[in-house]
Amino acid sequence: MHAGYQRAKPFYGWYVVAAAFVVTFIGFGSAYTFSSFVESLQREFGASRGSVSLVFSFAGFLYFGLGIISGPLADRWGARRLAGLGMALVGVGMVLAGQAQTILEVYAAYSIGIGAGVGCAYVPTLGAVQRWFVRRRGFASGLAVSGIGVGTLVMPPLATWLITSLGWRDAYVVLGVVAAVAGIGASLLIADDPRRYGTGPDGDPLEAVSGAPLRQGVSIRGAVKTARFAGLYAACLISAFGVFVPFVHLVPFAVDHQVAPALAVLLLGMIGVGSTAGRFFLGGIADRVGRDAFLIAMYIGMAVSLAIWAVAGSFWSLTVFALLFGVFYGGWVAILPAVVTDHFGGRNVGGIIGILYTSVAVGTLLGPSAAGFAYDVSHSYFIPVAISAAANVVAALIAMATMRTASPIASVPQS
Repeated sequence: MHAGYQRAKPFYGWYVVAAAFVVTFIGFGSAYTFSSFVESLQREFGASRGSVSLVFSFAGFLYFGLGIISGPLADRWGARRLAGLGMALVGVGMVLAGQAQTILEVYAAYSIGIGAGVGCAYVPTLGAVQRWFVRRRGFASGLAVSGIGVGTLVMPPLATWLITSLGWRDAYVVLGVVAAVAGIGASLLIADDPRRYGTGPDGDPLEAVSGAPLRQGVSIRGAVKTARFAGLYAACLISAFGVFVPFVHLVPFAVDHQVAPALAVLLLGMIGVGSTAGRFFLGGIADRVGRDAFLIAMYIGMAVSLAIWAVAGSFWSLTVFALLFGVFYGGWVAILPAVVTDHFGGRNVGGIIGILYTSVAVGTLLGPSAAGFAYDVSHSYFIPVAISAAANVVAALIAMATMRTASPIASVPQS
């Protein structure tokens, strides 16, 4: 009877996925509200589009780059603590941004607060999800990071409404309080090790996973020395130069092309719709067709969609771009942690993902800000958008070459 009760209990891994969904919703949703504030910040502080874009770029650099610290710390201390601290920092950063008296204070509050907050929470949360799943790892990762897509859909329009109703300063304060309360609450549900809940990965009985496969894996030092890791790193670095340009510049681009601001901000929501679909549905497909081949397809898809943006001008053509880009971007974000765990195992997954994401951090720092300064010089986005598309073609070619290298964890049983 007791054993039957145990089998009837819901698999706690799905609670971890739900917590990760909320953490990514709050963290990235808060970050991607930035586009809604660009016009207010330019008007308030008399700043150029390039300099305002740097705020987002600094934040993005931190929330991907800090994974190199937060990932190993989570492997040692537990993801719950890191995620809770991160969500508190996001809330404080937004509240302080609302009090800023200079553009430098906005940089400090938004870039450091939200950047460090998401940096503390994101990689540890994703690492925790990986340990709960093997067979359905791609699907679980997709559900977890679909919070980014839903956050991108919900938070920018909410921010725009709050700015209209309360002004940009009070909008930041309201968003910050909501972020801290909801984010910290969700973090309390995160757990690292299914064995402590009497189960193995995917809910399998502990007897079926004797030998602790979720703790097997390559060391961090061993992982970064492999050709497989080098290829993943190079592809992510080059792709990321273009991937985050739309999150800062799509709304200003649309307004420049005579799209009403209220409609323009909906385009960010369309990226959110597309990426939610990409994360929710494509992760499961990747589990069936092969996660490495799927990653290549995502790079190609992002390149094609960015090429569409380069020649788009109307609201409807930009909507097509936003939906398509969202699907492939969402699939890319969903599958990366699963690919890392496939090839390097679960023992040090937080630390390895953290190092990999420093590549994304550099791309996020340089790409959106370079696009903004290119616009300031040429008053056109064509060149930076075309370069963004080309970068993802190169990333796809690197990923293809990487597939031919040996997987470091190939000899370790995966189920």
